[in-house]
Amino acid sequence: MSKLAHCTRVTPDCPIQATTYGYYPSFAPNTLLLCLFAICAVGQIVLCILTRVYAYSIAIGIGATMEAVGYAGRLMMHDNPYSGAGFKANVICLLIAPSFIAGGIYLTMKHYILSHAPEFSLLKPALYTWIFIGCDILSILLQAIGGGFASGADPEDRKRRDLGNNIMVGGIVFQVVTMVFCGALVVAYMYRKWRHERHGSAVEKIPDVAAGAPWKIRAFRYMVVLAYLTVLVRCIYRIPEMVGGWGNELMRKETDFLVLDGMMVVIATVGLTVTHPGYFFPAMRTNSKNPILELSRR
Repeated sequence: MSKLAHCTRVTPDCPIQATTYGYYPSFAPNTLLLCLFAICAVGQIVLCILTRVYAYSIAIGIGATMEAVGYAGRLMMHDNPYSGAGFKANVICLLIAPSFIAGGIYLTMKHYILSHAPEFSLLKPALYTWIFIGCDILSILLQAIGGGFASGADPEDRKRRDLGNNIMVGGIVFQVVTMVFCGALVVAYMYRKWRHERHGSAVEKIPDVAAGAPWKIRAFRYMVVLAYLTVLVRCIYRIPEMVGGWGNELMRKETDFLVLDGMMVVIATVGLTVTHPGYFFPAMRTNSKNPILELSRR
């Protein structure tokens, strides 16, 4: 076991350069992200109770909570870059949390398509939940297992850390493939619907949705698209960051991480909280009277 395994604080024998990230995580941006995610987590709890949109609120709420814990870990590393607890919280929570945000996005697909001409979907609307949430759970498990291996390994136990790293990369790649496939299905659905409308055929809207404020439904739709894109960008960024191995050059660039991971996920989380479907897309409420949605729940 190397002497670095016994490092608990930065000293002449345990320099900052020897840590995985090679820097002190910045206090201000990490604190800001912690606060934003914590507010979103509390907001999702409140909105869940008020609107009875359970699965969506739970998914986004868990993601926001894990992000907050992850940034709390980075603040622990700001004080002490050798903090084992801070490192584990940072690695595991920030790695897994976006998968829950993606899960919340997948949950909206079924309800949106059911409420807007489901006949144009290449996939049965109910299958969006089963297939993509199932894939999301598998991605979470892979990343959690890999993160556990990597964060719990001795700094010099390269074999164990590489194994954990490879499992994590596999989980992230699987998540990217899942998101791209889901996005392709939605694009195909929108194109088929648009082509039908272009030829002068009206598309019947479900009363529960048509009765709501159109601008709210549009705002929610645009926010889901933006959240999808930002989470996808974050996942794509994470692949080369992890493939390069622990302590690689890209992993040691905090600005890149804060922009391509932190900023991307916080945009998605804040947006999906502000445009909560309980108020912006009532078809997702548990007590929705939409007849087609009611049939889909049976």
